[in-house]
Amino acid sequence: MSDVSRRNFLKLGTCVVGGTCAAHALPALARTAESPDITTLKTTLPYPRILLAAIGQLKAGVEHVIAYPDESSPIVMLKLGRPAIDGIGPDQDIVAFSRRCSHMGGTLAFRAETGTLHCPLHYALFDAHKGGLMVIGQATDNLPQIELELDAAGNIYAVGIRGLLYGRQANVLA
Repeated sequence: MSDVSRRNFLKLGTCVVGGTCAAHALPALARTAESPDITTLKTTLPYPRILLAAIGQLKAGVEHVIAYPDESSPIVMLKLGRPAIDGIGPDQDIVAFSRRCSHMGGTLAFRAETGTLHCPLHYALFDAHKGGLMVIGQATDNLPQIELELDAAGNIYAVGIRGLLYGRQANVLA
């Protein structure tokens, strides 16, 4: 009969399996860390550069509803009237977000008096000034924010999306 208890046997076995896994993973991790073009912070996928509107078409507090990157992806572009996270324009107050709630895809409505987007299904609330931050509700993700560019002529272009669009497993254009 052995002096090794069941508990000690399981501890020893766990250490052996964990050590074997680590020994196989460490060389791959070292190669990844040495590569300068690989980063986990890069979450924006490449999208086409599409003209959305001219800066003169936007009015403070009024929704400008369009689609990006395709017709099945409604977005809302907003001129908030005060600076916002990742806002563009002379006042840094123009932003755009997916118009689908990240919880169950409800169509969001903008409330200018609070600068928030509201979902009618479960009353999720997202702050447009803070990059689509989920303030309250059942959603577990912030709103996907559309990356915007402004050219010298005052044209606003969509160039990417930060976050996962509702209803898609990945933001892949096909």
